[in-house]
Amino acid sequence: MTLNAPSAVPTDVSNGSERAGPPTSAGTPSPTRFDAVSFVFSGTRSAGRLVGIDLARGLAVFGMYCAHVGPDVTVGGPVGFLLETARGRCSALFALLAGFSLIIITGRPCPRTGRDGRQAVARVVIRAVVLAVLGYALTALDTDVAVILSFYGLLFLAVLPLRRLRAGALALVAAAGALVMPPLLFVIRNSIEQGHWADAVAARDPVARVTGTDGLVELLFTGEYPVLTWMPFLVAGMAVARLDLTRPGLRSRLALAGGGLTLLGYGGSWLALRLVPHALSTVAAATDGGSASSAWWSDTVGDPQGHTPLAWLLVAAPHSQTTFSVLGNTGVALVVVAGCLTVADRMPRLLRLVRPVAAVGTMALTVYVLHIVALWLLTDVWQVPAVEDESLRALPVLLGFILAATTLAVVWTRRFRRGPLEYLLHQATRPAQYIE
Repeated sequence: MTLNAPSAVPTDVSNGSERAGPPTSAGTPSPTRFDAVSFVFSGTRSAGRLVGIDLARGLAVFGMYCAHVGPDVTVGGPVGFLLETARGRCSALFALLAGFSLIIITGRPCPRTGRDGRQAVARVVIRAVVLAVLGYALTALDTDVAVILSFYGLLFLAVLPLRRLRAGALALVAAAGALVMPPLLFVIRNSIEQGHWADAVAARDPVARVTGTDGLVELLFTGEYPVLTWMPFLVAGMAVARLDLTRPGLRSRLALAGGGLTLLGYGGSWLALRLVPHALSTVAAATDGGSASSAWWSDTVGDPQGHTPLAWLLVAAPHSQTTFSVLGNTGVALVVVAGCLTVADRMPRLLRLVRPVAAVGTMALTVYVLHIVALWLLTDVWQVPAVEDESLRALPVLLGFILAATTLAVVWTRRFRRGPLEYLLHQATRPAQYIE
């Protein structure tokens, strides 16, 4: 089982009837205003939820569990394929849903203005700070999971200025980011490898001093989820949130767009690695993993050791931070979202069966934090052998995590509107209501 896979955390989205508002004394939504208390990890069970988005988030949670506590992908067979599919793809799905959430809190279908707009922005900023602090606290547990919460905090702040753009403009920004940001990050990372300027910046960075990390340099450039190349995922999610998802044929077009991006990303990488002279051999020589022939899809190729060659920009492996990987992972996320929305709207019998999965999606922050704490207890405190064994014996551990999260979510959401950590996060944003 691999515990060193990068981590992603789901993002709560409350949505649906855009004009739904805070519950009245009778427990029904106000018809005049959207419920602004539901944002990242809020877990509100209001009439305004998009159940399909909850379902997508729940599936992403299970994908995250597969990456962190499942068997190694080398087990092969159906289990290995599912594990391989989850790695990296669930992270992109979480990030896309994070952008969806930001649009919900700042106004959908139209951006909030005036006092409401200022309060919404304040809620986003407060949540970003809280998530960053919580992320560094979880990182201090020193598990083998790369915690994404601190990266999320900065990502929310980075894309917040785009909140007023329309769907078309947001899609263009996302596309431009996918094309420009990965090569820019490649240049910056090579500059960091060849010089000492990053060390000088980190030495003067208060975030680095307080957290014992590389601070903003890590968040922006060198971490597992660098803001530069993860912004396009959030912006793409913002564009989707601007769409009228109830329009006939919209979900089909969303799925087709996702399929096209998937083909362009992974198929383009597959072709490039084989058509560009010496690309495969260069990637293989520079990495510490398996065959480079799988670099168009799988992270089993490993990571570049020392200097990163220019040929690395041709791979599409998860977390490779390349244009091909951003396009492919965005496409997969869009297909999953379109499929979940279709299930929620057109397949009531199937929806009843997957309701527990959607319940997991409504309290994403809680189940994310608990799974990190559980890993810390199992590996560092109790040192349970089955959790550290990279074999199929880890499969019962994975199923145990999934069952525990599902049971907790189903029981909790039947009694409370928000998960426990979602409630605390909501309370932390209450000062925003005093902004005039």
